[in-house]
Amino acid sequence: MVVEKNAPLQPFNTFGIAARAQTLVRVRSADDISAFLADRELSGSPVFVLGGGSNIILTGDVRPVVLKMEIKGLRLVEETPKAFIVEAGAGEVWHDCVAWTLAQGYPGLENLALIPGTVGASPVQNIGAYGVELQDRFESLDAMDLATGERFTLNAAQCAFGYRDSVFKHAPSQPEVAGGLPRGMGLAGRAVITHVRFRLPRPWKPVLGYVELERRRAEAGIDHPTAQQMFDWVCDIRRAKLPDPAVVGNAGSFFKNPTVSPEQCADIIAREPKIVHYPMPDGSIKLAAGWLIDACGWKGKSIGKAGVYEKQALVLVNRGRGAHSVTGGEVMTLAKAIQTSVYERFGIRLEPEPVVV
Repeated sequence: MVVEKNAPLQPFNTFGIAARAQTLVRVRSADDISAFLADRELSGSPVFVLGGGSNIILTGDVRPVVLKMEIKGLRLVEETPKAFIVEAGAGEVWHDCVAWTLAQGYPGLENLALIPGTVGASPVQNIGAYGVELQDRFESLDAMDLATGERFTLNAAQCAFGYRDSVFKHAPSQPEVAGGLPRGMGLAGRAVITHVRFRLPRPWKPVLGYVELERRRAEAGIDHPTAQQMFDWVCDIRRAKLPDPAVVGNAGSFFKNPTVSPEQCADIIAREPKIVHYPMPDGSIKLAAGWLIDACGWKGKSIGKAGVYEKQALVLVNRGRGAHSVTGGEVMTLAKAIQTSVYERFGIRLEPEPVVV
């Protein structure tokens, strides 16, 4: 266990916001978490778990102890006629994990290529892109109870996956049961993920469906693309419309795509015929948040050093640099102004994706 005091966090959040952690603990194994919990000076302190920092907005210095997840490891756990079961450490870079599975001949994650962040954060957010969500490829995960030190495993049902949601985003709501884990649905602030396992189906089939992927397939004249071709197309599409955090600070898609009833959608279409919308399996309609923001005239606009990306209105960016970086306050001021505009025009409340710290 490596402990650092007054540690800079600017290198550890993709938005590039300057902030510091009073105490930062580098976690490179589950045993490091046990050591942290056994430390008399540190145990009992509030905790903030930090992975790749791709889904957070820091609004000031962080007082809770920051557990910087750096657990590595990629391996094939099991191979069956129906699936490859692959395990990754929580500190592995997500995109590197996707690339590794393809290189090893274990396809299935290619639609999720280039999503920023670490493996440990993927089930927390139930990341998704181009017709595939993490829950579609999830097998199980290992985690540790920060109150008791108990190690446990959860399957998909126990993770309670939803749209950009999971049990790890909700606080415990009921008293503890035997073993220390909360009875209510919620592990936020209570558990930290150490390893994630994926079930990659066999035989593999490409997940197309999305217009951009179908267009790429048609342009290439390929009826049955390989997993590597799908991976390359997804990377090209994302790079064309999303900024590289290493060049322009950002947290990816800043708002969730809202869902409405068919009746609400019909009412909006009557006023806004060009609105981008997608029917969902449960009968609801998903609206493109980026389109709503663009329609309100925000694309390319800024408040202070926080701006809306010129190529994709769903992405907020850092227009500052280094010591003159954007502040978390500027980012949230811009976000709230966008929320107000969208609500006043469409009657829809946009919900931010990043965690505000």
